Amino acid sequence: MTNNDILKKLRVALQLRDDEIVDILALVDFRISKAEIGAFCRKEGHPKYKECGDQVLRNFLNGLVLHLRGPREESTQVKGKSDSGTKSKTTGASKPRKSKFTGLGSVPYKNKKGPKKT
Repeated sequence: MTNNDILKKLRVALQLRDDEIVDILALVDFRISKAEIGAFCRKEGHPKYKECGDQVLRNFLNGLVLHLRGPREESTQVKGKSDSGTKSKTTGASKPRKSKFTGLGSVPYKNKKGPKKT
């Protein structure tokens, strides 16, 4: 499976448009045009086909993490020290995620009515 295939499959699975992919790549300071995204999503034999490099896919995946999870929250206090003299707990992993997508269960299917009731 090539980088182009991975990019195309993620684009379809997450229902992303070219401009949204450009915005996701901008989150990690990687500039690319919509035309280049379109060239990555073409068939391999097409005259305007362009191979997606490792750097583009890596930056897209890193930007996708930021897009779905949000920016990393940094602690304002030094670990183990606080103003009151007691240790404070950081619960970064237990906080609910703020994301647009809640998982594969939320993907709408056009020709299916839903799970069978037994």
